[in-house]
Amino acid sequence: MSQPGRPQDPSGSLDEATQQQLIQEIGRVIVRALPPGWREATVEYRALGSHQELAAQLIAPNGTAIPLAAPVEAAQLFTRLRQGMYQPDRGTWVSALYRLERPGSYTVDFNGDYEPSWRTTPPAGAAAEELSRFPRPASATPAWLVAAPAAQLRTAEVFDDAGRPITDRPELDPTELGPIADYLEKAPIVLAARSYDTDRLDPARTPSVPMTFHTDGSWVWPGAVGYYLRQHGVAPEADLLAHIRDQGFRIPEVTEPVRDQAVALITGEPR
Repeated sequence: MSQPGRPQDPSGSLDEATQQQLIQEIGRVIVRALPPGWREATVEYRALGSHQELAAQLIAPNGTAIPLAAPVEAAQLFTRLRQGMYQPDRGTWVSALYRLERPGSYTVDFNGDYEPSWRTTPPAGAAAEELSRFPRPASATPAWLVAAPAAQLRTAEVFDDAGRPITDRPELDPTELGPIADYLEKAPIVLAARSYDTDRLDPARTPSVPMTFHTDGSWVWPGAVGYYLRQHGVAPEADLLAHIRDQGFRIPEVTEPVRDQAVALITGEPR
């Protein structure tokens, strides 16, 4: 990104005039923190999820960079600006380089595509948190920002090798059956057919088994898992069941890149 555009997300967006006011306020905060006689300085803000860094340098006349203590207030303003510049079609920037020259010249470069040169490597999960806070379409998500490779998604099965539903699982507590079935059925659908499959436990019934696949960002399962639980009390496999309980029966937000990875896992085609 170069100069701020007009965000499209009304929930946290800032209009162009407010963005410019924030940029100017950041400049004033930086200038107040510079030593007397300064001629040129740079401040770079980097962020991924809740991980953030702020680095300031004074540029001497001979080009030597002298590290400076960065003003904390600037980090708070950069954080607000980053959120306010979010656009659903491309996310938001992950680093901003602010250059100032005496007496009053400045430029700001925003980067939303390339991985910043981190001073400290962001913690595991920072990329996933970034995409959860600022979702992007897969076409606008660089490879380094992909939250979780498809190989890390686990798949759940409802049928055995002979194509029969697996019915030899422990029965669920009746009070849990509804919340678990809701979780399985209401998680995002990433693939779906228009038709329905035959009920393997009641073949005489009108075909009503959904031919869908769902994901919650950690697991991928066919819609038949929820169907056989709801209709016949067939419990999901133990690890998926434990995962749903650990989630408190609440479906997490699943970003578009992770949904695409789930499709790739199901179809075996790279995305």
